[in-house]
Amino acid sequence: MKTLVTYMTQTGNTKTIAEAIYDEIEGEKEIKPIEDIRNLEGYDLAFIGFPVLQFDIPPNVKDFLSKNTHGKNIAIFMTHAVPEGFEAIHSWTGSCAQIAADANIIGTFDCQGELAQPVIDMLLQSDDPQMKTFGDMGPSTKGQPDASRVKKAKEFAKGILAKLQ
Repeated sequence: MKTLVTYMTQTGNTKTIAEAIYDEIEGEKEIKPIEDIRNLEGYDLAFIGFPVLQFDIPPNVKDFLSKNTHGKNIAIFMTHAVPEGFEAIHSWTGSCAQIAADANIIGTFDCQGELAQPVIDMLLQSDDPQMKTFGDMGPSTKGQPDASRVKKAKEFAKGILAKLQ
């Protein structure tokens, strides 16, 4: 089985999780930034990862999912600044399922990543109280994804691979 791990990252959070997933894959495998992938031809499984930006899936990832996942086995992983279990996460993962509706989505994984300081500063300057609240949460994201989240990503990868054996 040939497996691809592809990802978009801005601050390194998603790359950290992509590398953890990649390390758990046995056999023929590749890891590449999403901008280096034209399509998923030749891969039996693709792990596709991205950060949540401005409470949404990045446009280039939406485009990639809609154009390249038809009939493919995929697993989706994402990083975000909110704690796991935050209600909005369900809408983000649901959006992925809608965008990649013609794919065989084997599973999804999400974990908290570190919120970049310029984003924290922007949120704290917002007139929107909810945005300020998110900015206040910024320092609690320092050092994420931590070792426990990396371990969970590895377990996710093992579980996805087990489903395909």
